Amino acid sequence: MSGDQFDADHNVPEVQDSVTHPNPTPKNNHQRVTETPLSHTQAVHPSAHRSIVDPSDHGSLERIPTAQTELPDAVVAQRTATEPGPVYSVFTRRQKIFIVFMASWAGFFSPVSGQIYFPALNALAKDLHVSNTLINLTLTSYMIFQGLAPTFVGDLADAAGRRPAYAICFTIYILANIGLALQNSYAALFVLRCFQSTGSSATIAMCSAVVADVATPAERGKYMGFTLAGSLLGPAIGPVIGGVLAEFLGWRSIFWFLMIMGSAFICVFAIFFPETARNQVGNGSIPPKGWNMSLMNYLAIRKARKMHPDDQQSVAELRSQSGLGKKKTFRFPNPLRSLHVMFDKENALLLWYNAFLFAAFYDVTAAMPSQLEANYGYNELQIGLCFIPFGFGSLCAALTNGQVLDRNFARWCKKLGVKIRKGRNQDLSNFPIEKARLQIAIPASYVTAMLVCIFGWILDVNGPLPALLVVLFFTSLSMSMAFNVTSTLLVDFYPKAPATATAANNLARCGLGAGATAAILPMINAMGRGWTFTFLTLFLISTSPMLWAVYFWGMKWRTQRNERERKAQQAKEEKLHQSSSGEMGSFTDGEDHQKPPVEGDAPEMVAVAEKDRETAREFQQPHKGAVAMQDKPKTQRDDDISEDDGQEVTLSRTFSYHSGY
Repeated sequence: MSGDQFDADHNVPEVQDSVTHPNPTPKNNHQRVTETPLSHTQAVHPSAHRSIVDPSDHGSLERIPTAQTELPDAVVAQRTATEPGPVYSVFTRRQKIFIVFMASWAGFFSPVSGQIYFPALNALAKDLHVSNTLINLTLTSYMIFQGLAPTFVGDLADAAGRRPAYAICFTIYILANIGLALQNSYAALFVLRCFQSTGSSATIAMCSAVVADVATPAERGKYMGFTLAGSLLGPAIGPVIGGVLAEFLGWRSIFWFLMIMGSAFICVFAIFFPETARNQVGNGSIPPKGWNMSLMNYLAIRKARKMHPDDQQSVAELRSQSGLGKKKTFRFPNPLRSLHVMFDKENALLLWYNAFLFAAFYDVTAAMPSQLEANYGYNELQIGLCFIPFGFGSLCAALTNGQVLDRNFARWCKKLGVKIRKGRNQDLSNFPIEKARLQIAIPASYVTAMLVCIFGWILDVNGPLPALLVVLFFTSLSMSMAFNVTSTLLVDFYPKAPATATAANNLARCGLGAGATAAILPMINAMGRGWTFTFLTLFLISTSPMLWAVYFWGMKWRTQRNERERKAQQAKEEKLHQSSSGEMGSFTDGEDHQKPPVEGDAPEMVAVAEKDRETAREFQQPHKGAVAMQDKPKTQRDDDISEDDGQEVTLSRTFSYHSGY
């Protein structure tokens, strides 16, 4: 049953639309230069104003008043207009494109490093005097660390920011490639490949995290498509690059090439890439600190300090008021946070079906070299060129699937009477995001399963190569679309910890991918090409109800999980409040329990006791500023707050720290 047919059987009574009004007119010149009323914790620099919608934009989801809207009982959208909120991200469209391009470039390193030296495996075995079986173990170990490393780095990226995590990863990656290019023993190759995987694999998890930082759910589909293009292009064109390098320059040139490419990335990254983690810079309007700064950030802030030295105290106040000024203690990354994501029903079903698709993807790519050599007698370079259709399929999916996702999201908003406000974050708690996403993924997964079967039988009957290449193109296209949708939906589920959630996804699919890569050739030898890939097709179809379960019941499960997390957080805050209140009570009640000074006590003791009682009395009194504010009329209080907003906006205009790229 389609979503439209399912929705047509339910009605929801008419709901009146509530209207909100803009903030009061600003009272000073500072605030008049802004283009939208913002709170003092969401100050915006000049480049950000280009991305802000008109001042009448209120809230993330403004409900359109309709006479009657047909909805299923389990999918009742929230019908109250939201209060005016800050823009989700102050980065302009061009800046977002640059940020997403850099994230996609970073995500390209892990898969391309894993498969670029496929054509050089025989040469490596010969030069290092080991068997092909031992050389193949470096592939398995690479995939194992490809799944494990993101569980550490993903948690680090969510806690310390994206820039520190990227810097650590690429430092390890570049040093590992230098060692791989210079090594002369199998042991060194094995160990350094593990370090190479550790340095590059976490970039895929951070791709999704960066998109979640800067893109709202309404525009997240297209940006996720671009970031995943890098990770899907790697396996497709890696063997092509590796074949050319190994054929003409030798296998060591492969690792020198990766080192040069990694160094080029880190140079551009260090100069231009801004910090995007929302716990470090908010929506991008809060100046970063320490190693979260890019070189452009540092130069802009230093210039602003010279021009406006009196504003530095206001910068500290801005970070403090936004909740980002507190000194954070470093905590060691916890990989169990990624494992915790896999225990929720909707996440487990989504993650594991995505892993099954990824295992089929690796089965196809791992089987191609040996089968193309056996069927067509191709050498390493020719085999590498046959991967080009895979790359084109992934690229087409990246260019088209994001637009399809965003349009389907907009279609559901229209159906539910929801008006999309671009630039504002959407509250998905009462929105059927599972249906909006999986309506694209489910058909793509079935198409992928059928194409995998056709691929196997073309190999089995030694069919024409053009037919095989066409099937490879459409297999990559449909498979990439399914990957993109499930990865986007996972970020929708965990917007506050997207790197950790994506690391869990990476762990599941790389774990199954490692097993699938090791098992595919023995299966072909035992069952034949056609029946091996027929078995994979039947397996994908038989497990597809996992997606249907998320489609129909995912919203219910997500609501229950959010409620559990809310209650747990509330209990934690109440416990903390009671603890702090107990300590405060023991201090403020000291006047009742203190021994009063009596005649005969030393003068110093009398003075100390009197001072303690005076301090306790002052502590119990409200702050003078708070009393003064309470005594003012509401309109005057609003004017005072507006003046503060204007000052903070002026401050942020001074610190337009990421407008230089």
